[in-house]
Amino acid sequence: MRRMFGFLIGLFVGGLFGSTIAILLAPKSGEELRGQLRGRASSFVDEVRFAADTRRAELERHLAELRAPRS
Repeated sequence: MRRMFGFLIGLFVGGLFGSTIAILLAPKSGEELRGQLRGRASSFVDEVRFAADTRRAELERHLAELRAPRS
């Protein structure tokens, strides 16, 4: 149990340290970086929705084929 707790503390401290260094060394201002991240997140969400809609349509077609009476 102690090892797991130590690992989790190390993970937290490492993440905190890494994010601090990343912020300090970022080549853009915070406003620009947040805008860019917002744009990337938005496009990622759009891509995931498109992929989910496409897959849903495929599965619905397949289900309709399975439910169709056989001749």
